[in-house]
Amino acid sequence: MTELVCDVVIVGGGTGGTAAALALAEHNLKVVLTEETDWIGGQLTSQTVPPDENPWIESTGCTASYREFRNRVRAHYRLHENLTIEAQENPRLNPGNGWVSHLCFSPAVGHRVLLDMLGDGQNPNLTMLLDSAVVHAEVTGDRVDSIHVLNRFTGERTVIRAKFFLDATELGDLLPLTGTEYALGAESRAETHEPNAMEGEGEAENVQSFTWCAAVVWEPGADHTIEKPAEYDFWSQYQPPNWPDKLLSFRMLHVQRGEAVDFPLFSDHWFSLFTYRQIVDPALHTDQRAAATIMNWPMNDFDQGTVIDVDPATAAKRYESAKNLTKSMLYWMQTEHGYKGLRFAPEHTGTEDGLAKSAYIRESRRIRAMHTIREQDIAAYTNPGEVVAPEVPMSVGIGAYRIDLHPSANGRPTIDTSTLPFQIPLGSLIPQRVRNLLPACKNLGVTHITNGCYRLHPIEWNIGEAVGLLAAFCLANGIEPLEVAGSEERFASFQNWVWRRGVLTDWARLRPL
Repeated sequence: MTELVCDVVIVGGGTGGTAAALALAEHNLKVVLTEETDWIGGQLTSQTVPPDENPWIESTGCTASYREFRNRVRAHYRLHENLTIEAQENPRLNPGNGWVSHLCFSPAVGHRVLLDMLGDGQNPNLTMLLDSAVVHAEVTGDRVDSIHVLNRFTGERTVIRAKFFLDATELGDLLPLTGTEYALGAESRAETHEPNAMEGEGEAENVQSFTWCAAVVWEPGADHTIEKPAEYDFWSQYQPPNWPDKLLSFRMLHVQRGEAVDFPLFSDHWFSLFTYRQIVDPALHTDQRAAATIMNWPMNDFDQGTVIDVDPATAAKRYESAKNLTKSMLYWMQTEHGYKGLRFAPEHTGTEDGLAKSAYIRESRRIRAMHTIREQDIAAYTNPGEVVAPEVPMSVGIGAYRIDLHPSANGRPTIDTSTLPFQIPLGSLIPQRVRNLLPACKNLGVTHITNGCYRLHPIEWNIGEAVGLLAAFCLANGIEPLEVAGSEERFASFQNWVWRRGVLTDWARLRPL
């Protein structure tokens, strides 16, 4: 057993965890970053999800470091990917020309860029333990003393002692291990007073579906038909509750209009599945290459049960079933619609099978925070006449995205409604009791409903970056997060750190003069 001592340990190398590491790297602190897979970046890379972003992203609405990441992705393509002159000269290059985002790119490129930003293993203050999952924590009173992580290949156990522990795991793994109070699933209306909250009791299993994404290439004329997946007979006949057709179908629910729509794989119109999250557009390249996209579609949302707070065997079975669903969708397109030229694309995912390295998790455990963000705080229809959401106390960042809840693991339907551009309050990043643990991704103080808009890439990045800065500020001043939130003078000093880092804390450019 190995023992490490550091200032800050970041558990989880996803989007928020990577942003936290980048923020801490500037403060000459000893940092350990652990990650269950061998890639950093989470949603952006190992989960293979092209970034969902706000409509102003090219000019505002994100932190300076997130903008640097986006710029570096484009620079990588201009330098290494044989672009046409027109593509090279396009300042808003979208490598895949997918329409979900202004910047759709290969997950492998995202991983390479993030490694470069972290110093590619050459930063003496940063230790990365990849392929390692947290399995135990030691706690004294209201403070975490250490965690134990286990390497999934070697079985080596590492004990890490630190002054601050940042939970950037996809499921909020540190919360139950440390006894930190947390919320799970849907709250009741009596608890949150949210218009779309549950009547009666809350539901712990009312957690958004997750997806095991995959990269897919289209090679017309080829035959890449895979073997019939193990659960194909089930998935080919399955129709989810509140859904207009079988799950394996090109007909689905338009969540804003509440009616069935056709969503074809290919279409002359922009509204097609393949171009939705397309990460390679052959027309942008001077060499021969196949179009590629990411399968993160309603058809491979897994809604057969949660993987949070269930026994390991049940979680493993559900993860495997989610993989089978994605394989079944490919097989269904190949055999039922003749798209034999589709194949999984490991060159984009870093895996042998072309499926993502890990599942795309939309909802995790959430800390019981000093400040919990509710639907009525940010929804457009609860703030009529406003262009941005009401200001929050002590903002440390901003975000913008719809409340977008996918069908839940217990059969509850989607919730989808517009929001106003919103802020991230400092209080949503501070647990009510535990003093040296902070949430660094979607496990902040939100509800089941507001999780639906605080979970997206640039917002998770902002959360991780703000938490990294908060830990650094506390260590530099010998104080705790609660003391920052409890003093206007201390918070003003901390907010100056945030601003100097290039983190926007309000939507001033959108407010009317």
